[in-house]
Amino acid sequence: MNTRPAHAAGPDLASVARLLADGTRAAFCLALLDGRAWTATELARHAGVAPSTATEHLHALVRGNLLAEERQGRHRYVRLAGPHVAELIESLAALAPDRAPAPRSLSAAGRRQALAHARTCYDHLAGTVGVAITDAMTEGRLLDLDHGLGLTGAGAAWLDELGVTVPTGTRRPSVRSCLDWTERRPHLAGAVGAALCRHAFDAGWITPIGTTRAVAVTAVGRQALRHHLGLSDALLSRE
Repeated sequence: MNTRPAHAAGPDLASVARLLADGTRAAFCLALLDGRAWTATELARHAGVAPSTATEHLHALVRGNLLAEERQGRHRYVRLAGPHVAELIESLAALAPDRAPAPRSLSAAGRRQALAHARTCYDHLAGTVGVAITDAMTEGRLLDLDHGLGLTGAGAAWLDELGVTVPTGTRRPSVRSCLDWTERRPHLAGAVGAALCRHAFDAGWITPIGTTRAVAVTAVGRQALRHHLGLSDALLSRE
């Protein structure tokens, strides 16, 4: 007779939850959603903790396979372990209550508004613009929701016409739904989402705003997204 408790079998989901239950570690993961590699010092400054404290937390996140470590000479950097971790963090953020204090300045309010309007989520587009692109692709039958989010034949042809190359032969899903933490609705992730975001940067449709994850849709981008997906200038413009 098997007397092992039920929780003894299967993946240890609680261990991942414990890693993200700490506010400092959660803040690190949210910061790393920009897709860059950060140093422990930079993350410590961002979270307002001592460098020694940051190092301890980073070791735990690396051991838990949420972060990966990179070394260049004497310098040590950490980044999210992959797009699957980024999508997990973004989805959890969408479920979490907003504890951010009300902005105390116009610049702080502007930064928050810019992030909500359009930003990168690791390597794909998020925010109002990211969700609107996903909705337009679904309405145009470029994406299919009948059996879970998937790329249609028309969608593949559309990407090819745009000159968007989607890498093949990888373990990453071609199309994946990622719950947007500001819109609380899904945006497009996966290899297709990443390729479309890369194309938007390369074609000059979007441009970074400062050193944050926020991006602005350019005049060229507004024209392209209006032409290809029927998105309005009013939606694409933050003003």
